[in-house]
Amino acid sequence: MALYHLLICLSLALLIPTNSHNITAILDNFPEYSTYNSYLSQTKVCDEINSHETVTCLVLPNSAMSSLASKQSLAGIKNALRLLSLLDYFDPQKLHDLTRGTTLTTTLYQTTGNAPGNLGFVNITNLRGGRVGFASAKPGSAFDATYTKSVKQIPYNLSVLEISAPITFPGLMDAPAPSNLTALLEKAGCKIFASLISSSGVLKMYESAMDKGFTLFAPNDDAFKADGVPDLTTMSSADLVTVLQYHALPSYKPKASLKTTKGAIATMASGGPGNYDLSVITHGDDVSLDTGVDTSRVASTVLDDTPTCVLTIDSILLPSELFGGAPTPSARGPLAPSPLLGPATAPAPEEAAPSDAPAAEAPAPSPKSSKSGKKKKASPHAHSPPAPPDDSSPEAAPSDAPAADESATPDDKGAAAMRSIAGPASLLFGSVCMIVTLGLV
Repeated sequence: MALYHLLICLSLALLIPTNSHNITAILDNFPEYSTYNSYLSQTKVCDEINSHETVTCLVLPNSAMSSLASKQSLAGIKNALRLLSLLDYFDPQKLHDLTRGTTLTTTLYQTTGNAPGNLGFVNITNLRGGRVGFASAKPGSAFDATYTKSVKQIPYNLSVLEISAPITFPGLMDAPAPSNLTALLEKAGCKIFASLISSSGVLKMYESAMDKGFTLFAPNDDAFKADGVPDLTTMSSADLVTVLQYHALPSYKPKASLKTTKGAIATMASGGPGNYDLSVITHGDDVSLDTGVDTSRVASTVLDDTPTCVLTIDSILLPSELFGGAPTPSARGPLAPSPLLGPATAPAPEEAAPSDAPAAEAPAPSPKSSKSGKKKKASPHAHSPPAPPDDSSPEAAPSDAPAADESATPDDKGAAAMRSIAGPASLLFGSVCMIVTLGLV
């Protein structure tokens, strides 16, 4: 009887809808917003929208969006689209029932930390004649944009509303100054990495890719000083270039886009002998990169200037093609699985095999052993501590959905199976049902 009730609860739990949404898939059904939708994809603002549990998109018809984007850089268009993405749920009823007839609401642009003062907010006000106007929070801004119609609602997660004109303020879409990559890295605490890319000539490879689509994962200085980290300066020139190329993607992938990435992603080192791919592991807002040897957490965003993104990471990315293979007959002795690892490769004396042990019975070194000084590859369920909160967002800004609690491990096999299938909401529902079932039995 208990199992019967448990199966019923599991079936009901699986029917609980999730809060996920895909803004570009929704807008694909409305060709009148195809230009707006196209720029959402080009700038990757769509990934930022999809990563928030609650958001209202103020969309522009094709003519208005084309006028806004005319002669503007992608970085400027991205700022405008972020300002049109409200981090609160507004449907037509809520727009007309505003307390005191007006409100300030935060936007995706405010969360970047680049908005001066409160210019990352949007003023929504009920105007005469039943109209609802939208304007920049800059004092004296005119309500040039007005609510036109409702497009789509997923209560209370996503609302899509059409407005008549864009919301802007002076400086919002100004073209950013050319970026000095080494100066940015040095200021971000990545001086050693900046020196390596300059001396190796890889900096020129990076700079030639920055206008086409480029993402850089820069290890901070502490990453090079960690215990057991191989000395990259002892590598051959060709292998050093490969490792530095392994730290970059030939595509634009800001953190929000990495969170939605499935499967392996190609690096600038991909295409030669070996894959030289990376895998992404996400846990809430925490994003880590898996090399097959170890994982590294994405710590902060140094630059997000479409189509270029520079992110810092807390450890060096070591490709398994160079650092994870077992020794071959041509290797330099049994204690040197790779000539790239330097003095850190020698194992502790207690790890050495007994001198009288037959050679054929000696255990083969693991491809991910600690001989390189690195820890074992992290389990997909074991992650670095989450990145520090971004203080740039106002306290009133809604946060992303909290990560599910993975600490509870029910002994009952049926509950364990249910947890592996259902999402966080389904797990909570199933747990309550199981408690009721046990009470009935």
